[in-house]
Amino acid sequence: MASPTATDAPPACPVPARILVVGGGGRENALGWALARCPGVEQVLVAPGNGGTAALAGCGQLAIAETDHGALAAACRERAIDLVVVGPEAPLAAGLADRLRAEGLAVFGPGAEGALLEASKRWAKELMEEAGVPTAGYWAATDRQEALEALERHGQPLVVKADGLAAGKGVTVADSLEQCRQAIEEVFAGRFQTAAPGQEVAGPSLVLEERLQGPEVSVFALTDGRRMVLLPPAQDHKRIGEGDTGPNTGGMGAYAPAPLLDGAGLEQVRQLVLEPILAALRARGIDYRGVIFAGLMLTEAGPKVIEFNCRFGDPECETLMPLLGPELARVLLACATGCLEGAPSLTIEPRCSACVIAAAEGYPGEVRRGDPIHGDLEDHPDLQLFHAGSRREENGQVVTAGGRVLAVVAQADDFDIAFERAYGGLGRVGFEGMVYRRDIGHQVRQRRPALP
Repeated sequence: MASPTATDAPPACPVPARILVVGGGGRENALGWALARCPGVEQVLVAPGNGGTAALAGCGQLAIAETDHGALAAACRERAIDLVVVGPEAPLAAGLADRLRAEGLAVFGPGAEGALLEASKRWAKELMEEAGVPTAGYWAATDRQEALEALERHGQPLVVKADGLAAGKGVTVADSLEQCRQAIEEVFAGRFQTAAPGQEVAGPSLVLEERLQGPEVSVFALTDGRRMVLLPPAQDHKRIGEGDTGPNTGGMGAYAPAPLLDGAGLEQVRQLVLEPILAALRARGIDYRGVIFAGLMLTEAGPKVIEFNCRFGDPECETLMPLLGPELARVLLACATGCLEGAPSLTIEPRCSACVIAAAEGYPGEVRRGDPIHGDLEDHPDLQLFHAGSRREENGQVVTAGGRVLAVVAQADDFDIAFERAYGGLGRVGFEGMVYRRDIGHQVRQRRPALP
């Protein structure tokens, strides 16, 4: 057999010198920070960014909304952008990646068809059935009566999921039939009814699911449509209250790597969940390039998918980025251009990462805005401050502008020290009415850190 020649080798993936990150949350703050640290990257721009973007070393800011696809495309042409990383789900569902790819740009993020993996719970469930991916049993309903009848037939509490994008707040894990009925009423009253920009608002619909039992874990696969790189598993804390009580939020904190999945467990998830779903996407003619986020429940029968998302989780992204090595920019470009085989291996720091979210008073409901954010964190290689719901006013003052305002992230050789650093950092920043959980990481901490 002849030896491989240079022409047989996979194409080498270059370093993207100029990168645009689309979005304005904590996830995009963390992505910009991580990509700006990669050798060979000359400039990272974030659009629209937030009140903390300008403070990120190596990052600039563009005042372009994620909904303004034309202006984003023009900015990419004017600035000779080598790679676009789309952070949030809404612009992906609205076809931003399709628009930019049509202009010849390399984009990390799926097109509108691939984004249905998150944008439609029913579509995702049907795809899981096709792929043989383990998940909870479900019933889809397009009107209130149909949903209530399905609930009565089942006769016990179910999980109620609005069928669409709801910023992490469209899911009710009900403890009673009455709570289920109330959640169904809220969905069909239009509480979670949204549409991607430029699309018509569809009538409300939902998915009812069997309740699964077990710990939850988040797994992220970076993919070029055929191959994939898995990141360390993370565990999010969705409930607003300590002891995992109260309503679901977009996430109040996270940690990684979650010991719930070891190397063998992660490989099982690859084989049972990620590779089959990627193959099912290809079978539908969808060239999925970006991240597949599998939210899993580790049941007695094995891992089962709670939901898929088409982007990095938040706050898992803030938690994971400090653990990823200097090859990240090249790996994301390789995914965007379909040449992951030629990318360098992604280094993963063998450390513990802890993230605590500071939210505004009233979250996850109506929140107060405009409160000055004070304090800062000293320059420390193992401590990061990522902004989310903040904005910078004309006088330079940074104020609150959303529900989840700040993420304080820290790394150490064990979780006790990592959370001690994170909570210590949280004590040096703040704003009026700041809300945070004091028990983030309770699953892995041996001792409770001193809290601000």
